[in-house]
Amino acid sequence: MLEEKLKEAIVEELKRQAANNPQSLSIEESEGLVVKGKIDLDDLTMVIAGAVAGGP
Repeated sequence: MLEEKLKEAIVEELKRQAANNPQSLSIEESEGLVVKGKIDLDDLTMVIAGAVAGGP
């Protein structure tokens, strides 16, 4: 259950970052997830920490 929440939180955060900065990051979902570009690791880390802690 935790793994699914983490996976969902990571994918949603990457999609959010790509939507906010499409010239720097693109996301493609196929049989997996293809990520091309620059990821804000601070934001991603906060999302993961929130998912582990049970946050929104």
